[in-house]
Amino acid sequence: MDLKSEISRRRTFAIISHPDAGKTTLTEKLLLFGGAIQTAGAVRSNKIRKTTTSDFMEIEKQRGISVSTSVMAFEYNNIRVNILDTPGHKDFAEDTYRTLSAVDSVILVVDSVKGVEEQTRKLMEVCRMRHTPVMIFINKMDREGLHPYDLLDELEKELSIAVCPYTWPIGSGKQFRGVYNLFKKEIQLFAPDKSSVPESLLCTKDIQDPRLKQYVGEDHVSKLWEEIDFIGDLYETFNINLYREGYLAPLFFGSALNNFGVLELLETFLQIAPCPGPVESSARQVMPFEKNLTGFVFKIHANLDPNHRDRIAFLRICSGKFERNKFYFHTRIKKNLRFSSPASFMANSKSIVEEAYPGDVVGLYDSGNFKIGDTLTEGEMLHFQGVPSFSPEILKEVVNLDPMKTKQLEKGVWQMTDEGVAQLFLQQPGNRKIIGTVGELQYEVIRFRLEHEYGAKCSFSQLPFIKACWITTDDKKELENFIRRKPGAIAYDKENNPVFFAESDWMLKLARENFPSITFHETSDFKLKV
Repeated sequence: MDLKSEISRRRTFAIISHPDAGKTTLTEKLLLFGGAIQTAGAVRSNKIRKTTTSDFMEIEKQRGISVSTSVMAFEYNNIRVNILDTPGHKDFAEDTYRTLSAVDSVILVVDSVKGVEEQTRKLMEVCRMRHTPVMIFINKMDREGLHPYDLLDELEKELSIAVCPYTWPIGSGKQFRGVYNLFKKEIQLFAPDKSSVPESLLCTKDIQDPRLKQYVGEDHVSKLWEEIDFIGDLYETFNINLYREGYLAPLFFGSALNNFGVLELLETFLQIAPCPGPVESSARQVMPFEKNLTGFVFKIHANLDPNHRDRIAFLRICSGKFERNKFYFHTRIKKNLRFSSPASFMANSKSIVEEAYPGDVVGLYDSGNFKIGDTLTEGEMLHFQGVPSFSPEILKEVVNLDPMKTKQLEKGVWQMTDEGVAQLFLQQPGNRKIIGTVGELQYEVIRFRLEHEYGAKCSFSQLPFIKACWITTDDKKELENFIRRKPGAIAYDKENNPVFFAESDWMLKLARENFPSITFHETSDFKLKV
């Protein structure tokens, strides 16, 4: 195939949600349909815990949550599907935000019982900021939850997006009987025990079939017709341009755990979701069908395979064709690099790829050359935008509990902060290592991984700061004066950029007023402009 044909058959998207909405379960069902896996992970219990394919880190298996973005790819009806399953927990939101810079669209999973939750709102803010197309899957319809009308009103109000139902539920909770596809005009019956329903009725276009009332109930059938009459007046009709511009969200009902409604979601997504499009860089807009390769690193993971101590940089290809063993230009270090074993992924399972195209995510074995946000080209000086670090809100000093493992501790802290799990700041005197995060749970992950992957033990000492801001100015003397007057509140990031630790919002406001020529940055975007 030529480049344009390869691009047109690719769909790269993230699955996002509040924790426990069913995001990872939905991912597994999509993988089952794609033939990428044979058995999905079972529901976890206290005594027996079968973990899901996309949760591969040991702490994920123990805690039953996703703490790192997983990258998975499969073919379905000649479409190359690239799924990025993201962490739902708010403490790992930064990993999710960076991942959203590497996808062309999103599937948002909403719990029908709980409705719109805190993390759902924050994730949608990022999607709206990027005008990312969003498709919504209302999960857990077989549980007692909100009425569909109330749920859709809440989605439109809380997420500031118009919704367009593609399917409509027949009952809910214990009375959930299936969905009506508003576009195909057919009913699909929900039957956990399929032997109780004739095969010919499980999916039927014959809405007048008298057997429907027997299995669905006359009240449910009558209510369905009433609701269908209202839907067209209450909600937007589908418009593919509004969807792709991020203003309209197609919506599906189902139960990921029971694999109900997932196939309709997948097939509709593949029909209407955008293929890879233009990407903004610091210099210009990069078009996917350009001949020369460009791509950026949005994720780094060390010890993906603990037995081999490997470190892999995840590259999103933006234009051109990536080829194994070809030299590419690393624009930050201004060096040509060649990759002999680029990999595609099924969670932690890897396979060597000979070539890849825009929309694909390629794993590059890395000896320390890459940082998040780095760009590869075929010689052009480019930096892609939208992969910043955020100002951490919690700052703790690393305390080494085993001086015999100092080197292992330093290596582990350095590598994990390269991954974006957290941010590392160094403070003098004493070369104090201070780790900044947006959530407490990240410290538990760091401590666990340091012990199990690097053999180092540590604890964390709380510091009296609530925010870290990068500081820049054109007035060198003013910066030197500020650093001299605030020695206990100044540290340096891994690139030796000065950072100010604020004890309170009031202290940050005071610093801004007293030193007006200094800019206090709450994201690392300023580095792209340097």
